[in-house]
Amino acid sequence: MAAKSNLINMAACLTGVCLVCSAILGGVFSMTKEPIEEASRKALLEALSVVLPARGEVNPEARSVELDGRTYEYYEQTLDTAAVCWAVKSTVGGFGGPLTLLVGVEKGGVVHATRVLSHSETPGLGAKCETDAAFIDQFKGFDTATKSLKVRKDGGDVDAITASTITSRAYAEAVACAVRAAAKIQEEAR
Repeated sequence: MAAKSNLINMAACLTGVCLVCSAILGGVFSMTKEPIEEASRKALLEALSVVLPARGEVNPEARSVELDGRTYEYYEQTLDTAAVCWAVKSTVGGFGGPLTLLVGVEKGGVVHATRVLSHSETPGLGAKCETDAAFIDQFKGFDTATKSLKVRKDGGDVDAITASTITSRAYAEAVACAVRAAAKIQEEAR
């Protein structure tokens, strides 16, 4: 004889299905947690090697600094126990959503290099912020004391990606935020 279809039977069946699905998801999470964390750690170390100069030691322990109501995560590079460069994680709103960069900033506000950590920009347009070498390379050695971190269209010194002015503005803004955060880190260290 088949079970009678009523509210109690439907609720019990739905509860059973939810418990089984939850157990499966929990198992998958526990199996993939460590490999995901290890992959994230490797990606971070690779990004740090790109944005920081090839000298000194990098402390892979994240620190944070508060600036303008936002918290910036950073990593410090030292040479003979003195801090010489900081890799600052900076997130701003791009055209398609958050754009997160890791920016290497040397003393005096000179940008060593930048690296996109994540973005949601339009493929083929704004997503070029991650692959367009000419766009990315213009930030290497960018001296904020003599140049403006704004796109040329806004009176600055940054050449925008063709047809991606909003993404280019966001990228330049993220770099500028990282430089200001590095300045605050240096100020607090005094």
